[in-house]
Amino acid sequence: MQSQNPMIADFVKLANSAAGTLAGMTREARETARERAKEAFGGMDFVTREEFDAVKQMAAKAREQAEDLAERVAALEAKTK
Repeated sequence: MQSQNPMIADFVKLANSAAGTLAGMTREARETARERAKEAFGGMDFVTREEFDAVKQMAAKAREQAEDLAERVAALEAKTK
């Protein structure tokens, strides 16, 4: 038969309380960090993927138009010489 040692029982209670407190502190620290990150990044001007892709397509089209115009100018200059 096993005897119940009050010192061991108290130690087990203390360990359980410490584990619960540590878990609560971890959860609170994570939530605080998440809120601070939202505040820090909330004021920055980020673009969405759709906006980025739209501007990228506009830039590609403008580049093509610039190349076409450069070819036309070169052709016109060749005619005048």
